[in-house]
Amino acid sequence: MSGTVILTGANSSAGLHASEHLLKTYPQYTAVFTVRSAATNDVNTNSLRDIIARYPKAKASVHELDLADLTAVHAFATTIAEQITSGFLPPIKSIICNAFYWNLLVDPELTVDGYDKTLQVGHIAHVALILRLLEHFSSDGGRIELLSSVSHYQRKSTMTPYFPEIPDDIDLLIHPPADPDKQGRGAQRYANLKLVVTMWMYPLNEYLQKDPKLFKITAVAINPGNMGDSRAFRTNVPLSVKLMQALVFKPFMPLIRRFADPTFRTSRDAGIDIVELGVGKAEDGDRGFYTLLNKDDPDPAVLDKEKQRIIWEKSAEWAKINKDNTALKIAFD
Repeated sequence: MSGTVILTGANSSAGLHASEHLLKTYPQYTAVFTVRSAATNDVNTNSLRDIIARYPKAKASVHELDLADLTAVHAFATTIAEQITSGFLPPIKSIICNAFYWNLLVDPELTVDGYDKTLQVGHIAHVALILRLLEHFSSDGGRIELLSSVSHYQRKSTMTPYFPEIPDDIDLLIHPPADPDKQGRGAQRYANLKLVVTMWMYPLNEYLQKDPKLFKITAVAINPGNMGDSRAFRTNVPLSVKLMQALVFKPFMPLIRRFADPTFRTSRDAGIDIVELGVGKAEDGDRGFYTLLNKDDPDPAVLDKEKQRIIWEKSAEWAKINKDNTALKIAFD
């Protein structure tokens, strides 16, 4: 068995562990790891290179891909498609959309494409990548894995007093207003991202199942758990969040997991599950939402059919996808 596995955000906290688990456990696959910066002075990317070096027989490569630039995303998709067509890469077995971005210190940031950076990096760019590459999946099918989160649920959070929502004015997702509460609104933008990601998966699966050439491709969204050791709690966050991780999350992780949140765990555990669901179970035929490796129910808001339709249509528009540049033409008839 062979195939290409594309993992975005491969040098993130969970991404590094996912990368190592993929190389160690599934060496038959060709790994295409994407990172925001492939510079030789990038500490996190060098950690990824060190992991690859531990598996000299591995078929793995590191690619710089700025998900905040759709021109770069479409160019990367074109390159991967050409390499598969030429036989340089085997057909795709899995696309794992692990990359994300948040900033809890500033007002909403816009990308070069004019979209909220959190939404573009974590969703819009992945929409473009996935829909551009569908025709290059293995004829045996494969898996698309989206990274959801417990934060997509419309309930209280320690990070923000605001629930995630799909606003009536859908353009507020890509152009969120400034607000004095930087942390609260930044965390809400992240939660909105995860709500959108989870919601988008459902029409994706419906269209794939209706397509006679693509029906063997399955899409899942995973809540990989709350990662107490994640770099996310040390990047673009207030000092209070950094202290919370240092003084509470990391030292009391076993107690938090036992008495408060059974999904609270290390990024290593999350990375392993991400690969197991995205690659190890790529041919199990299952679809839908998972918490860790267990089928679960998403927030009821996710199942709103009208909102799903809107998110599907707007996501394609934002990602610059139409019937001329995707194999999933049934979705644009």
